[in-house]
Amino acid sequence: MTIQITDRAQNEINNIIKKEKKGSFFRVSIEGGGCSGFKYVFTIESIKNSDDIKINNLIIDKISLKYLEKSILDFQDTLIEKAFKIQNPNAQSSCGCGVSFSLWLYQAGI
Repeated sequence: MTIQITDRAQNEINNIIKKEKKGSFFRVSIEGGGCSGFKYVFTIESIKNSDDIKINNLIIDKISLKYLEKSILDFQDTLIEKAFKIQNPNAQSSCGCGVSFSLWLYQAGI
């Protein structure tokens, strides 16, 4: 496995999935955009693609997984926000909100 999921994140994913229709998954993906070039996207889906990697109730497509190599998915619940956060060692920089990031494609092996 190339991504670590903290207990807090796994518990929150489980809580979210319980409220969805049976067979739903929590998807983490990377898309172009955001203020730094790439952004993390969190969605609920009922379809798992054949090339998705499944970790408990979490699914990640293989291309996004390359960008997330050695990352840590966490969930923070503070007075200011409740949010999933990704600590990504491949990110060269990130925006203030932590949703978008930039990286050198060569370093990510893309």
